Amino acid sequence: MNEVIDQIATKAGIAPDLAEKAVGMILGFLQREAPDGPVTKMIESIPGASDLVAQYNGEETSGGGLLGGLLSAVGGGGGLMALGQQLMSSGLSMGEITSLAKETIATARQHAGDEVVDQVVNSVPGLHQFL
Repeated sequence: MNEVIDQIATKAGIAPDLAEKAVGMILGFLQREAPDGPVTKMIESIPGASDLVAQYNGEETSGGGLLGGLLSAVGGGGGLMALGQQLMSSGLSMGEITSLAKETIATARQHAGDEVVDQVVNSVPGLHQFL
């Protein structure tokens, strides 16, 4: 996975260790929000992605700051807003998050193909506007 993370980190302009955590969080979010079939195929197609999801998937349940708490209180986990809050809490700016998300999806397309990735992206409300 290091090669994939290094590629994403370089293109997004962020440190590899931060990229690793953020990519794991993004893929974990997609695993929770998208239909099982396409998202599982996508994650399994990216070398090492399953390990990242296993390592960082739990990040979404820890806190989320005030915004995450408020979103949880008004229903659900907050979706993309909660993910954005968690990523910002990890030290990423909004621009870095957008860049990282685009590079993660581009990498997923390289490994899983456009059709599978489009199914995942189109199934998560609001995701398309960030890509």
